[in-house]
Amino acid sequence: MGTDEERHGIEVGQRASLTRAISDEDIEAYARLTGDYNPLHVDEAFAVRGRFGRRVAHGLLSAGLISAVLGTRLPGPGAIYLQQTFRFARPVYPGDTITATVEVTAYREDRRIATLTTTCTDQRGEVVLDGEAVVLLDPPGGL
Repeated sequence: MGTDEERHGIEVGQRASLTRAISDEDIEAYARLTGDYNPLHVDEAFAVRGRFGRRVAHGLLSAGLISAVLGTRLPGPGAIYLQQTFRFARPVYPGDTITATVEVTAYREDRRIATLTTTCTDQRGEVVLDGEAVVLLDPPGGL
């Protein structure tokens, strides 16, 4: 039958990624879905006077790409978020291409809990967001 780790296919060092260009439409849709109409994200005239000199994407829009990797690629379907930390290192601008990457750093077979580093980089390879996720692998029968 194999160990729990073998059944789930989860091993320390495994990595998975997803890449997506962040469009004006993505930023507008995120604002509509969440109600976050901070003018730093949606009003160029306001944003040009701020720290970044132009509009920036919502930080959690990039973070959502991490959620997509966890739920669709590694650990994959059925993964349940237990915890996530974020450090927002750099702004993401409309038109940037973001790659979200997760890497397994620990796996508790007895609890089916995986810990993963989470990183988003832009098209220049610069880290825009990093942190750590803890997820439960579910259902118990394996992923």
